[in-house]
Amino acid sequence: MSSDVRFTDFKSDAQPTWCPGCGDFGTINGMMKALAETGNSPDETFIVAGIGCSGKIGTYMRSYALHGVHGRALPVGAGVKLANPDIEVMVAGGDGDGYSIGAGHFVHAVRRNVDMTYVVMDNRIYGLTKGQASPTSREDFETSTTPEGPQQPPVNPLALAFAASGTFIAQSFSTDAQRHAEIVKQAVEHDGFGFVNVFSPCVTFNDVDTYDYFRDSIVDLADTDHDPTNYEDARSRILDPGTEYQGVLYRDDDSVPYEQSHGVDANMADIPDGAPEDAMDLVREFY
Repeated sequence: MSSDVRFTDFKSDAQPTWCPGCGDFGTINGMMKALAETGNSPDETFIVAGIGCSGKIGTYMRSYALHGVHGRALPVGAGVKLANPDIEVMVAGGDGDGYSIGAGHFVHAVRRNVDMTYVVMDNRIYGLTKGQASPTSREDFETSTTPEGPQQPPVNPLALAFAASGTFIAQSFSTDAQRHAEIVKQAVEHDGFGFVNVFSPCVTFNDVDTYDYFRDSIVDLADTDHDPTNYEDARSRILDPGTEYQGVLYRDDDSVPYEQSHGVDANMADIPDGAPEDAMDLVREFY
């Protein structure tokens, strides 16, 4: 950890190819600010991303990075963290990548509570594939492939995380720069799996869940008497279908990361010469 790290240290020379006005610009800025403010440096950080508009986010950040396959970013991130507990792991994805094909990995990553951060850019649409309904799209959201709407209730990612015994569950708005960075920073500092669902508007394909909509609708928990450590209070907010919350909805201050509970504390890259003798005994037994 270093106190001399700056936000700009995490910027790569690659220019994002996102549409002008995309909410992902604000999301990535908050991620970089949070990493810098927690003292992490680019050479101590690993960014993993899946498929979708968020997929190339590691290209736009200067750090170790991997652009994985659809829905599989979380197991890669967990593997990196368990192989080297000293590295800061941040996984980035979208609502399609995380809550559709990656939903199974999401639930199990939450319950394992590996000490890493998961930032999901939720624009309630499949943007990269040109505007299909996503798991978080409204039930009546009309698209070219769902002209009468999906006719299914949207997934509540906060409720999924809560049901899977999540220890840090938060939501932010990408254009609320200072607040967004502050929330991601808290997720990074959390001992365990820090999950942040980010309202990140798609200006090209979603003309319903817009910047103006979120500005008018969001209720910031910092302006309420919400206690994120109170389980019942958190459940009430998370299951509230009519309010778009920003802030930390739930935080378990007694969280014990997977690495700590399972005694994973050594860098697995530091492998001594030669195979362990007990491993060789097992090989001899079968061969």
